[in-house]
Amino acid sequence: MKIAVIGQSLFGQEVYCHLRKEGHEVVGVFTVPDKDGKADPLGLEAEKDGVPVFKFPRWRVKGQALPDVVAKYQALGAELNVLPFCSQFIPMEVINAPCHGSIIYHPSLLPRHRGASAINWTLIHGDKKGGFTIFWADDGLDTGDLLLQKECEILPDDTVSTLYNRFLFPEGIKGMVQAVRLIAEGKAPRLPQPEEGATYEGIQKKETAKKLTFFNSTLNTAGLVPEGEALPIPGAHQPGIVTKAGLILFGNDDRMLLVKNIQLEDGRMIPASRFFSGADSSVLELTEAELVMAETVRSAWKRILPSVLEVEDSTDFFKSGAASVDVVRLVEEVKELCDGLELENEDVYMATTFGDFIQLLVKKLRGDNKESECIIDYVEKAVNKLTLRMPHQLFIGGLFVDAEGAKTYETINPTDGSVICQVSLAQVSDVDKAVAAAKDAFENGLWGKISARDRGRLLYRLADLMEQHQEELATIEALDAGAVYTLALKTHVGMSIQTFRYFAGWCDKIQGSTIPINQARPNRNLTLTRKEPIGVCGIVIPWNYPLMMLSWKTAACLAAGNTVVIKPAQVTPLTALKFAELTLKAGIPKGVVNILPGSGSLVGQRLSDHPDVRKIGFTGSTEVGKHIMKSCALSNVKKVSLELGGKSPLIIFADCDLSKAVQMGMSSVFFNKGENCIAAGRLFIEDSIHDHFVQKVVEEVKRMKIGNPLDRDTNHGPQNHQAHLRKLIEYCQRGVEEGATLVCGGSQVPRPGFFFEPTVFTDVEDHMFIAKEESFGPIMIISRFADGDVDTVLSRANATEFGLASGVFTRDINKALYVSDKLGAGTVFVNTYNKTDVAAPFGGFKQSGFGKDLGEEALNEYLRVKTVTFEY
Repeated sequence: MKIAVIGQSLFGQEVYCHLRKEGHEVVGVFTVPDKDGKADPLGLEAEKDGVPVFKFPRWRVKGQALPDVVAKYQALGAELNVLPFCSQFIPMEVINAPCHGSIIYHPSLLPRHRGASAINWTLIHGDKKGGFTIFWADDGLDTGDLLLQKECEILPDDTVSTLYNRFLFPEGIKGMVQAVRLIAEGKAPRLPQPEEGATYEGIQKKETAKKLTFFNSTLNTAGLVPEGEALPIPGAHQPGIVTKAGLILFGNDDRMLLVKNIQLEDGRMIPASRFFSGADSSVLELTEAELVMAETVRSAWKRILPSVLEVEDSTDFFKSGAASVDVVRLVEEVKELCDGLELENEDVYMATTFGDFIQLLVKKLRGDNKESECIIDYVEKAVNKLTLRMPHQLFIGGLFVDAEGAKTYETINPTDGSVICQVSLAQVSDVDKAVAAAKDAFENGLWGKISARDRGRLLYRLADLMEQHQEELATIEALDAGAVYTLALKTHVGMSIQTFRYFAGWCDKIQGSTIPINQARPNRNLTLTRKEPIGVCGIVIPWNYPLMMLSWKTAACLAAGNTVVIKPAQVTPLTALKFAELTLKAGIPKGVVNILPGSGSLVGQRLSDHPDVRKIGFTGSTEVGKHIMKSCALSNVKKVSLELGGKSPLIIFADCDLSKAVQMGMSSVFFNKGENCIAAGRLFIEDSIHDHFVQKVVEEVKRMKIGNPLDRDTNHGPQNHQAHLRKLIEYCQRGVEEGATLVCGGSQVPRPGFFFEPTVFTDVEDHMFIAKEESFGPIMIISRFADGDVDTVLSRANATEFGLASGVFTRDINKALYVSDKLGAGTVFVNTYNKTDVAAPFGGFKQSGFGKDLGEEALNEYLRVKTVTFEY
């Protein structure tokens, strides 16, 4: 059957795809025009298939069909119109044109809830049953004959999202396909709609609506007493109540919802507990003394803006010709005029009109400038002689908020397997909110307006705050990731601080160049390049170094001037959320940093697919990296950098300093419990020292203390999570089955938690699984090579698709240079290992990925180059 699909959204896309799978010929797709440069998913899918796509902004004007639109439709010769979630008014000339007519999907059990927002009204009216209807289109308001209906029970906790995702979306797609099948078979019924029980729901118009956006809402209201000032809400079951805890809203079942923060129509964010004062006192009434101060400041504005004849409340500082030097002058003048009032450059950018600036000053002088202060619901734990205060919610637009549907999950302490706390579990809708916040902060916020040097100053301030909280951050790493506390203090946290300081210094040193080009006489030309931020970046980080991997990517990303949405590993979210709190304290503007704990398949995938995300930085497995790269290509050809798996070879020659080689060989494998991307995945030991080397290593392994990562004398803590522990056990079992010699270890430590014994395998041959695959754990894989056979061992070391790191130990400088030249890896360590530095680029070759973290090279991953040519 020849079908025209008229609709939009993912629902329309799925219906379209299923109809084609059923063998129907879709002769044309009619969807909505692109919004903000983004095509609707239905149109995108049809274009890929070569199906004609039409994006009419309207089908009729003043009730009359547009002839050219109708003509384009009729030329397709459709036998049936299928309208899945069609939001446009389609003229009857089109509805009645096909021989089989037109069918429409409606998300209610007609005749109930005819009209707009049917799903909302199902919930608002407290219906016990919901569902959808597929009906034959007519010229009424959802009054056509019924073809097919399916119903479902409305659950007590149902929201629009849960009802849609659980039933209306998946079953609605099946229903549309079934309806078309019935029509094709000549079995489709036409049942007149009864008028009994019919309802018509009004359409809410923007001009009549009062828009308030709720943030940080929760159904957890145990012990909350609903006492306060009533807030009438038209159409609600009962008025809301503004309490000291926030705004309480009541459902039809009398259950309470507590709203902690409200965003007003003008964009201001206020605590919900201050709804009445926040709404009524948007403009402060000035005292006589404050009016005198305002006139004094007005005189300062006149001096700084000589081209402005009269400074009105609406006078904009920058539109009146002020430059960055004038900002400094204004700040300093105000400090003198207002008895040393603390004012910063950012304050001028935040209140650019004179009226807003005076309001800002008055609030500061009154000590009442805390409207935007973030409310954080901490989880508190007494650990390591500290009281940890850990945020556990999503961080979006400068606020800690619950995930969609208040979804949470447990994050586990690997030391004993206990639950640390419940963490908000981000959903796809949360990703969209975070990206929108990041996009707004990039395009409209302060971040893009302040100078690069001021941006660097904020990053320096953030690094200082991380240093002030380093014991707390290191303890959280030990608690959540199993990191040995002393190592976390030095490396996980210490290198994170160094990274932010390093890139803070780069902020005002990002520059382009001038380029001589061929000049077509008599004209002369000037060509220059500018390095610009990319926009919204998505960063997906692993669980082995939760804070450090976040810092490696985020510091470069922010220094370049971008905004970011970060997805920490699901099993280690807590230092990322503490980092979010520190960005607020540092004064990083809202929306610049957003953090979404959640699953990679949901959050990471949506970031890769999102059309407003312009760059993905990922550290993780090669398998996932390939999938991300594909998604980035298909979505919007977004830039991507990947730091992926490794099987790093370490070649130890007989002429090395053996004591140092043993010490560094141990570190190359067992550092951070082996959960180290550049860990030496295979050691090649020259034959003449092989046995002695193994003996020394086993002696050192036996001296390692396995224990609580918070104990200061612990060398080896628990593996990060239980699934990884199981993988290591299976890895060792496979090594034994293939014939490698298990010298020591290979088993779980018999104690609570996810502890695994440091393990050594010898006699590992090149064909074995453990010789080729990364363990990502404390497992040393040792192979021999013949004395003096340099080229053969190099060939064996390079016989892998990975190329992240490598190492060589020898006293012979010629041999060291030759081997380092021939090793196919992004990093080569000579007579050392694991020695990374914030100034040295880090990244792999081959299937270990591409792109660099750290060093000046990392900035280029988050910049784009624009060429500008002048003729003069």
